[in-house]
Amino acid sequence: MKWRKLLFQAVKIAVGSSSAICLAEAMHLQFAASAGSIALLTIVATKWETFRLSFFRVLTFGIAVLLSWCTLSVFDSDWVAYGVFVFLLLIFCEYFGWKSTVSVNAVIGSHFLSTLDFSPEFILNEFLLVLIGISIAILLNLFHNNSGSRKQIVQNMRYTESRLQAVLTEMAAYLSGSRLQRNVWEDLDSLEKRLQGFLAEAYEYQGNTLQSHTGYYVDYFEMRMSQCDVLYNLHDELSRIRNVPKQAKLVADYMLYMADFVVELNVPQEQIRRLEEIFEAMRREPLPDTREEFENRAMLYHILMDLEEFLAFKKRFVEEMDEDRRKRYWD
Repeated sequence: MKWRKLLFQAVKIAVGSSSAICLAEAMHLQFAASAGSIALLTIVATKWETFRLSFFRVLTFGIAVLLSWCTLSVFDSDWVAYGVFVFLLLIFCEYFGWKSTVSVNAVIGSHFLSTLDFSPEFILNEFLLVLIGISIAILLNLFHNNSGSRKQIVQNMRYTESRLQAVLTEMAAYLSGSRLQRNVWEDLDSLEKRLQGFLAEAYEYQGNTLQSHTGYYVDYFEMRMSQCDVLYNLHDELSRIRNVPKQAKLVADYMLYMADFVVELNVPQEQIRRLEEIFEAMRREPLPDTREEFENRAMLYHILMDLEEFLAFKKRFVEEMDEDRRKRYWD
């Protein structure tokens, strides 16, 4: 999937750059090759980012022309004038948060440096170079395999759920007195790295659909990353239990039960209710007789609180889902 995306992006950039140069030459513009560079610099990963970048590049074009004229009028040395121009341009764009427009405007500034021509005709020539480059970039970024991306994201969701279920099952087995058959730390590390990639893909999909409801996938993977952090804490607490208390069997059984409900379409109300029953049962237990038993029981109580937090992240995800997302992704 990664290589297919890279290949598709490379083809878009190559086609866009060459098409921009061809169009600029057909219009007999000076510095026609720069239209290809502008297209290359404007084609980015998502449609929304391309639109945003194009708007700011048009907006800052006039500033670049004005700064070029001012610096080249004041300084006799061309290279000093260009250095001051780039310095002022960077300060201006950084202040307004438009740093991504500097590269294109620096190219435009170099054209004025080469020609020392500020006639309306040459300014129009430069504006048309920018317009051609960003127009072709916008046109090409309208083509995106959204259906394939969405299918991959759904597969990523199922993978995440299966790994979380496996980790919970392994922890439950350890709490029941079995030896760990896998390195849970490595499993969690691997899952966390994969989740970061899944989240990046969700952001990219959101940026390519231009619809607000696709933020559902971003929220989903952020929720799973939070749950992964909880499991880190839970595993740490498990490893600090010296002697497993008898109440651990109740908690282990609950973890096995809960693992089956680590799925997308689940509102964890029943799981939360059962967890509250276990809390209540733990409170009714006789007080521990020894310090070690007290510490192990306290650690077990912390594990229950981690499980409560794990469910709370899913509960919050469901509660914050608006009606449009609920209809599209759940109903």
